[in-house]
Amino acid sequence: MNGMRRVLLSVALGGSLLTGGVIGATIAGPVLASAASSSTAASTSASPSTSSGKFVPNEDATHEAGESAAREAQEDAGQFPTVP
Repeated sequence: MNGMRRVLLSVALGGSLLTGGVIGATIAGPVLASAASSSTAASTSASPSTSSGKFVPNEDATHEAGESAAREAQEDAGQFPTVP
């Protein structure tokens, strides 16, 4: 009987550790994922700048050289570009 108690205690301990890990991952997972993605998004911003929601085109000569006519037309119209 003493051996059976030890096995049951081990199973109960393992189950509680597993349950605690799942609960912890469920709570901390989204928090850690959003913290990681917001810092990388801020550092790798390659899109045209915006101020107060208004589109401000990048008129740098190097940028303009690689731009398609459709994209330039959208920028000139004050729209956020949807074409490459």
